[in-house]
Amino acid sequence: MLALSRGRYLARPAAGLEDLRRAQELRWLAFHARRAGSGASGLDADRFDGACSHMLIEEAESGALVGCFRFLTFASGREIGRSYSAQFYELSALEGFAGPMVEMGRFCIHPDRRDPDILRVAWGALTQHVDRAGIEMLFGCSSFHGTEPEAYLDTFAMLKERHLAPPRWLPRVKAASVYRFAQRLARREPDARRAMLQMPPLLRTYLMMGGWVSDHAVVDREMDTLHVFTGLEIGAIPARRARALRAVAG
Repeated sequence: MLALSRGRYLARPAAGLEDLRRAQELRWLAFHARRAGSGASGLDADRFDGACSHMLIEEAESGALVGCFRFLTFASGREIGRSYSAQFYELSALEGFAGPMVEMGRFCIHPDRRDPDILRVAWGALTQHVDRAGIEMLFGCSSFHGTEPEAYLDTFAMLKERHLAPPRWLPRVKAASVYRFAQRLARREPDARRAMLQMPPLLRTYLMMGGWVSDHAVVDREMDTLHVFTGLEIGAIPARRARALRAVAG
């Protein structure tokens, strides 16, 4: 993957162990600092880091790390059992996907940053890889802060109503602790405004491009999150949005 500079931000591949450590520090800040308390610090690291490629989004002028993500490329669905997501979801339906796939994970933005251009540059960088590698599906886990589903009932109701995976790709339950929102909220009508306010920005972007989700959320107490499996078939992205992504990607 090539470096990508747009406006105030630069997206570039991690160049070595020091860059990986910076990403792990930012991930800890994004995913764990709320529970650890003020003054604490640490690293968010796991066994998948060594297999993944890592992308850093920096402020061009200062070099400050403002965002990061990692990704893992698969030749086809036959390899999906090696993915991070396969720990939590039964993905045998996706083993029949014939084309190349990319799992995007650990996406985060510095908690003190609110600039939507950070997310825009990150998607532009990923678009470069998708186009160059001929990727046909993007997938991953989209996370909600906390493990109490009651905080997100309108969002889950909207996902149930509009964005469930096609039956041929639908992930099945594997994790020990899940919230079966499609079943539990079968009769709930979502408040659309509240649903969008509750929705994580990354998931919102997936859905705007035609993405879909599992019919249940995994309760991940280690990460203090709820997450849904999220898939996006590249060929389903609306032409106008695909052009916009490629304009950012250059």
